[in-house]
Amino acid sequence: MAQLRQDFNKFVDKDAVILVVGPDSSAAFKDYWSKNQLPFIGLPDPKHRIANLYGQQVKLLKAGRMPAMMVIDKAGRIRFKHYADSMRDIPPNKAILKLLDILNEEMMDVSRSSGATG
Repeated sequence: MAQLRQDFNKFVDKDAVILVVGPDSSAAFKDYWSKNQLPFIGLPDPKHRIANLYGQQVKLLKAGRMPAMMVIDKAGRIRFKHYADSMRDIPPNKAILKLLDILNEEMMDVSRSSGATG
């Protein structure tokens, strides 16, 4: 999460919202967010309902839930997903920011073409 905090303003500049879903209780999440002053949204998922909906893996031998990263567009479509094999297996911010540039450009192209025909 430190990686996401480091480039938080870059994500905001690209009209992205960061939402971190974790297996902890609401109280634990609130405490962690407060202590670490995280600028993005944290959503507790102690019953793994969200994790199960998105296919996030739980590996008991590796201490629980493995990181998963998804980019979901404004229409609710998953445009990128990465299921990690370990806590270190997380795509770099630079790659996600580049993907956001591509998606934002696609949205602009669709907007321009629909405006030209409508």
